[in-house]
Amino acid sequence: MLYQVHHAMNQSVQPIHLWAQAWKKQLKLPWMLPFTFSSATRTTLATLELIERLTDNYEKPAFGLNETTINGETVRVREEVVHSLPFCDLLHFRRAGKYKQPKVLIAAPMSGHYATLLRGTVEQFLPDHEVYITDWQNARDVPLREGGFSFDDYVRYLIEFLDHLGPDTHLIAVCQPSVPAIVATTVMAERDNPNQPRSLILMGGPIDTRVNPTEVNDYASGKDLEWFENNVICTVPGDFPGAGQKVYPGFIQLSGFMSMNIDSHVRKHFKFFGDLIKGDGDSAEAHRSFYNEYLAVMDLPAEFYLDTIRRVFLEHRLPKGEMTFEDKLIDTSKVTFPSLLTIEGEDDDITGKGQTKAAHDVLSGLPEKQRQHYVQPEVGHYGIFNGRRFREEVAPTIKTFIQNCGK
Repeated sequence: MLYQVHHAMNQSVQPIHLWAQAWKKQLKLPWMLPFTFSSATRTTLATLELIERLTDNYEKPAFGLNETTINGETVRVREEVVHSLPFCDLLHFRRAGKYKQPKVLIAAPMSGHYATLLRGTVEQFLPDHEVYITDWQNARDVPLREGGFSFDDYVRYLIEFLDHLGPDTHLIAVCQPSVPAIVATTVMAERDNPNQPRSLILMGGPIDTRVNPTEVNDYASGKDLEWFENNVICTVPGDFPGAGQKVYPGFIQLSGFMSMNIDSHVRKHFKFFGDLIKGDGDSAEAHRSFYNEYLAVMDLPAEFYLDTIRRVFLEHRLPKGEMTFEDKLIDTSKVTFPSLLTIEGEDDDITGKGQTKAAHDVLSGLPEKQRQHYVQPEVGHYGIFNGRRFREEVAPTIKTFIQNCGK
């Protein structure tokens, strides 16, 4: 019922959205130009844009990475789906020309936002790597006939993608997929699969959420599984291709994240309003870019969400040596081939400091020379994979690590 109510409310405000949009266009017509410099008109335009944005339905953004620079030359980039499964596409950012550079598979989190949240991550690797990313589908758009999607399915998808890409692929897992990435690597090692990743790079991942638990961890671990089943799992209504799917709706996750920092979000919107009135176009556009991404959320398959809550946040199976795959206990000590790099943010308020480093204890069979741990000073969770410090400090650390694998 909650999903139906939310969908009905979204539809009910669409006339207001269209009204604000239409009036904003009218006030920007050429013959209105003499009036656009008046404070009254700027205030009206700012009000209309704020109404327009607050009543919008934010769909999946585009990556928009159409070119990169290689050896000082501009090179065209084209997105290409190279392998497709019901809940995820393996997306390749194909660059014009041929380059003998390392392959990286970026495992994007299936945690509410689209893979485009890692646009900045992809952009940094394009000049010197062959980049692939897991582009997860919104569960509300996956027909019920495709079946469900569980934690084990996530692991299967990673294995299938790594098999598709072949040997010497470097696997970069950002946040949530760090746990299934370890499981996938372990299963491939146990099966002596030649396509197991050449290196495993885990960024802000909840390997052991018992270490320095955050507010997010407390929320997940402070309730039993039945509470989540009864309070946050919904059925997709009939207006969507995935009608009948059981999901954890993106709008519930978004409301949870926003409520954690509601004062900050309110201040940012007041500032946006003021920037529009002042004509500060750069600041206003930065606000639009951030919230266009932040407010675009996707539904998660209920089975996967509940599996993750149970295995990672309630039972801590991986650090306790109790993780299973297809009902069989896995042995993480069997992983001896890939090099391991763990990355944490000093001020991460989502994945506490030390939670990702715990991977070194989990993957106990790796030689010391194949391990590295890095803490990025003065960044929170998103600063690990986006922003200036990522570009200037984190990304170069990862690239150097990849270059030195096997030396």
